[in-house]
Amino acid sequence: MTQTSETGSMIVSELTANPAPLGLLGFGMTTVLLNLHNAGLFTLGSMILAMGLCYGGTAQIIAGLMEWKKNNTFGMTAFLSYGLFWISLVMLLLLPAADLVDGTGGNIAMASYLIMWGIFTGIMFIGTLRLNRALQFVFGSLTILFFLLALGDITGIKTITQIAGIEGIICGFSAIYTGLAQVLNEVYGKIIWPVWPV
Repeated sequence: MTQTSETGSMIVSELTANPAPLGLLGFGMTTVLLNLHNAGLFTLGSMILAMGLCYGGTAQIIAGLMEWKKNNTFGMTAFLSYGLFWISLVMLLLLPAADLVDGTGGNIAMASYLIMWGIFTGIMFIGTLRLNRALQFVFGSLTILFFLLALGDITGIKTITQIAGIEGIICGFSAIYTGLAQVLNEVYGKIIWPVWPV
């Protein structure tokens, strides 16, 4: 929408949809499915890898670019980073399986990857302290998830990975809740599902 002010200067404003629900749902649904595997309910197969590339990865990248357009640095950084996380995770699994590159070289390497994401997420959690309680839960539980998964890789104790899987299911559903809350609250023009703003 373009307007001209009394001084003759042009004012351009653009109304765009909130991309956060798309990003949160892409992250949340993919996280739930991967952690159902981590909890031991089914094997790591094409369903999880496809979700990681398409919804966890691509949808979050789209949401991140939309957040950039809305001048939301936190949303842009979060969605682009986690979208690329999902794509990198799928590549870590597919490239060695296709004999294109060597694998990660053992559990310590994979744990290092997860620890770096845990550190990043922990710092992003600090940013949520200015936003709302729902996002605080998402980022707080995700930080715990990354470190639990890393601990499972370092120790090789399957029970730790299964506990991480259960915690990851909770984290994923919290992101789904937060995304759907934003959709429903906007559609109805009132609080249907609260996100508890700070």
